[in-house]
Amino acid sequence: MNIFEKCESNVRSYCRNFPDIFHRAKGSIIYSDSGKEYIDFFAGAGALNYGHNHDYIKQKVMSYLDADGIAHGLDMYTSAKEKFLAKFDEVVLSSKQLDYRIQFCGPTGTNAVEAALKLARKVKQRSGIFSFMGAYHGMTLGSLSISGNVGIKAGAIGTSNNVTFMPYPYGFMESFDTIEYIETVLNDVNSGIEKPAAIIFETVQAEGGVVIAPIDWMQRLRKLCDENDILLICDDIQVGCGRTGPFFSFERADIVPDMVVLSKSISGYGFPMSLLLIKPELDIWEPGEHNGTFRGNQLAFVGATAALEYRESCNFEQDVKAKEIFLKKFLTQKILPINECISIRGIGMIWGIDVKNFGGSSLAKRITSRCFELGLIVERAGRNDTVIKILPPLIIDMLTLEKGCLIIKEAFDYCIQN
Repeated sequence: MNIFEKCESNVRSYCRNFPDIFHRAKGSIIYSDSGKEYIDFFAGAGALNYGHNHDYIKQKVMSYLDADGIAHGLDMYTSAKEKFLAKFDEVVLSSKQLDYRIQFCGPTGTNAVEAALKLARKVKQRSGIFSFMGAYHGMTLGSLSISGNVGIKAGAIGTSNNVTFMPYPYGFMESFDTIEYIETVLNDVNSGIEKPAAIIFETVQAEGGVVIAPIDWMQRLRKLCDENDILLICDDIQVGCGRTGPFFSFERADIVPDMVVLSKSISGYGFPMSLLLIKPELDIWEPGEHNGTFRGNQLAFVGATAALEYRESCNFEQDVKAKEIFLKKFLTQKILPINECISIRGIGMIWGIDVKNFGGSSLAKRITSRCFELGLIVERAGRNDTVIKILPPLIIDMLTLEKGCLIIKEAFDYCIQN
């Protein structure tokens, strides 16, 4: 590890929790230089829904490279972009009767979040944004301003940017009607809070500790925005692209946001890519008003098109549902009985084991470290990192999924006894 210690910035983080050198990966398994194999319950922080080096996607990308296809194209018209737009419209938008324009942003999710905030303010001519406690939306200044974790804002001065944090239905905030609270704030002339341009939310606060928004809450949030002339932005970066089952995580609530932010697994192969979906009447950008050198990642277009083709060829949603049932059963029967203070939360293929009332962050860290020693990569999330977050590739086979879960159980047993 000497070269990394010598040359790489202190800002590195994941490598501190997973201290090995990796050189190869396939499906849901990562291989290290030492010859050790690791089951991947991390999936590139949600960027690898289709696993590592998916055969179908890889062959499409390799064929494109072999043909000397355009590798970099800014926002010019290319055949790779044309095929992606056609396939995305066919498989995702038209099939779900959704009408969105597609904006290609800089190649990471936070840039698409920035675009959404900028456009919402331009459309409504209001500067305020409502976000939610527990939210995470990215690490650039605008995205930081709407993220709840004060720790990650330590080096950024002046991120407030007219943002108001509203209660998300979690913990104590489940004890009262949070939508009614927002309505009261909006309608009280003495609340001190002006009407925002937009409300941005996650249907599942993934980094916030795998906190799932109730269906009724999301439907009432949509209604509130309609009644108050406020845009609704859904950040579907981590839990979109099939993570909860359907392609979009908001589908279970039968709502349509005004804007949707996608990144992470949209490229299908881990290539950098981010999209902002915009209702047509809101697409009032001037040409080049929000741009970036790498907003035309051609390999990402190829990978994303192949991923959508793959989804068509298999029972993708049903497969995720079957694995959801397994995970819920395993965690309920094997982990919850360990101690009554443990709680579990999850949907689809994202689950969290919360030990905040049973050992807290120190136990969670020991458990994930022990998992790594036993050959499982799994991270922590939530307030004070007390949640062990299960986030495998969606294509993981059932035997490997069960093996990974058994490692978590073994790590719990070891850490409690020692």
